[in-house]
Amino acid sequence: MASSSSTKLVLCLCLLLACLFTLSNKLVAGESDKVNLNLYYESLCPYCQNFIVNDLVKIFDSDLYTITNLTLVPFGNAHVLPNLTVACQHGEEECKLNALEACIIRTWPDPELHYWLIRCVENNTKDWKSCVKFSGHKKVFNDCYNGDLSEKLILGYAKQTLSLKPKHTYVPWVTLNDQPLYDKYHNLAAQVCKAYKGKAPLPKLCTSSALSERKVSSKLQVSYADEDIN
Repeated sequence: MASSSSTKLVLCLCLLLACLFTLSNKLVAGESDKVNLNLYYESLCPYCQNFIVNDLVKIFDSDLYTITNLTLVPFGNAHVLPNLTVACQHGEEECKLNALEACIIRTWPDPELHYWLIRCVENNTKDWKSCVKFSGHKKVFNDCYNGDLSEKLILGYAKQTLSLKPKHTYVPWVTLNDQPLYDKYHNLAAQVCKAYKGKAPLPKLCTSSALSERKVSSKLQVSYADEDIN
């Protein structure tokens, strides 16, 4: 994992770039034309972490963000108990980080901002507090995280996840325009380009030679919903 100082520098640069993209972008597809990309995940699933850190980053490291509506849903394979508390697949620490990330999304609704902070957390789950501290919004996040709001947010994400059709059977569970990608989620950029039907110009990445089908392991690298890990 990255050191604390390098984590701060990377997060600062990423947030600065995100702000510049938001201010300068003039070729963004209309909201109704964008590809709706939803990620249903849980914070301590190693395969979700890998997807967030190494796959989703392609959306914002390129111009692919101009045709993409990203929605992150931090609940995954958790269960809502009869007393409305939540039991997470990887234990209590995962529930805490899911709640934290729900608060980050609530505080910074713009995916171009909250993605980078969540990526920092997922890349440094042992030292996630340094990511939050350097964001400059530590008190806001803590107030949400330590209060009733985080519980309400997680129950909202639970409802979204549990109402999926077809039902999710593992995480990371990725959908494009409400259709699951199943085992094609690692070829995310190519799938987003293929799904885009809008009038705005295709992002450069979509016509780049760098866009190629990625070979993945024959074994699906996921955490299954019925897998007892906790």
